[in-house]
Amino acid sequence: MCNDDVYSPLADGFVPARAACARLFAESVSAAGPGDVRRALDKDTLNEKDFALLLSPAASDELETTARRARDETMRRFGRARQLFAPLYLANYCTNRCVYCGFHAGSGLKRRALTPEEIEAEAEALHVTGLRRVLALTGDAPRRTGADYIAAAVAVLARRFSSVGIEVPSQSVEDYARIARAGADGMTMFQETYDPELYARLHPTGPKRDFAYRLDAPQRAASSGMRSVNLGALLGLGDWRSDIFMTGMHAQFLQRKFPGLEIGFSLPRIRPAEADSAFRPSPVSDRDFVQALVALRCFMPHACITLSTRESAFMRDKLLPLGVTRLSAGVCTGVGGYARPTPKNNVQFAISDGRSVAEMAADLEKLGYRPVFSDWLLPGGGDLPLAGALRNALSATGTGA
Repeated sequence: MCNDDVYSPLADGFVPARAACARLFAESVSAAGPGDVRRALDKDTLNEKDFALLLSPAASDELETTARRARDETMRRFGRARQLFAPLYLANYCTNRCVYCGFHAGSGLKRRALTPEEIEAEAEALHVTGLRRVLALTGDAPRRTGADYIAAAVAVLARRFSSVGIEVPSQSVEDYARIARAGADGMTMFQETYDPELYARLHPTGPKRDFAYRLDAPQRAASSGMRSVNLGALLGLGDWRSDIFMTGMHAQFLQRKFPGLEIGFSLPRIRPAEADSAFRPSPVSDRDFVQALVALRCFMPHACITLSTRESAFMRDKLLPLGVTRLSAGVCTGVGGYARPTPKNNVQFAISDGRSVAEMAADLEKLGYRPVFSDWLLPGGGDLPLAGALRNALSATGTGA
């Protein structure tokens, strides 16, 4: 979508439903008591109000009980397998001025976009670690790194990895479809915050300032044929309880509309970056963070939940039983940082867990977990053409993956 275009939200999208969800959350939380939380946890399946109750202040005293349920749900559906992946930053050109982001247009970063040869070198550097799942990221600069650039980069990565996801600016249905044909099987989209007024203050200029266009992006991606959608809010921007509730409701909305869609969540907490010095995050304590995680797991027990290197090694290890099923490893948040080191002041954000892929895998095994390096579809790496064929077959039969 061009900057001058006026976007009309999807009539059957989440934008019209958002206000009703916000009212439900406010009403449920305001009246919540410990007994309400316990009754919700006694249910076999949680509804929307139950989810809100698990996020309420009243649920804090029942955190241990909620955590036990989250542990049991995780073990029942995922066992001890934990998937590993790495993000790959393709470019950091950006025309937005998001006040919390190290890539924003006024940050003074050294800008670059990887060439096809450099993308190949990055892919090789990651491939030798054993990883077969990668997430490609760019800044928001449509003229430099738009859909054509993203699709070409994905095509390079798809030759080496059985699963290629994208975390890129909002695209049209047609552009998502083109990127999917190039080899992308999933997309990650952080709404950042589901509060439209706060969103407007945090995104003063640039294409990303359009709240509704971003909110509809996961639905457009699912309509294009993407196999999986991963949602999240950047915790620390606004009210974490409300943002997590809206993230879960957004996921439920998409799951009902696209029954075969693989739904996942990420729980990123804001980290230090070269951002607007006037920006002050809203801290999310470790206890609050755990409450968010276990509430999501109890509400959507089948969903994949990613915990990135924004969190410390200690936190990531301790939260493994409570709902986390996917972890990044050996991470660099700068452009071109796997083949060649990236200066520490030229990254999107500082990481807290610097373990290599080998170290991460070894630590998982010590804790009794099985590290999975590939797509769930093909344990052990598999054959890349076969991976594509199986995905096509699953899609054709409508069974999902």
